[in-house]
Amino acid sequence: MSDSEQDGFSAAEKAAMKERAKEVRAPKKRMTKAEKAQQARKEVEEKIASFEGNDKVLAEKLHRIITATAPELEPKTWYGMPAYALDGKILCFMQDAKKFGTRYLTFGFNDGAQLDEGTFWPTAFAITALDEQLEEKVSALVAKAVGR
Repeated sequence: MSDSEQDGFSAAEKAAMKERAKEVRAPKKRMTKAEKAQQARKEVEEKIASFEGNDKVLAEKLHRIITATAPELEPKTWYGMPAYALDGKILCFMQDAKKFGTRYLTFGFNDGAQLDEGTFWPTAFAITALDEQLEEKVSALVAKAVGR
């Protein structure tokens, strides 16, 4: 049994937890709300720029769709990944394939997203390509998630 299996978390999961701890412990500089938002957006854009290949292209498109559809969402990093918060709570997020060794970029929603449909609905999506039709679906999901 490897150390990873024995500890219960993979190296990627441990790295994500360390990134989250760093985000939480980041020194609180005296900045205006607008300056904080601008800094957080810059960090998200830098994270997206660090993605590779198709994931970078997809993340750039998702970022553009999310910020255009719901400008009230605040971009910020969450577990070292791009995320978008509503009233301080993470509403949706991205995970690149490389981070967790998956075949695809993931776009997901947390429980604050108003996506409820009966007693069963999806909260995460595997994305390998985004054409116009899928971009419209993503936009509709984001709009629904924020309550429109």
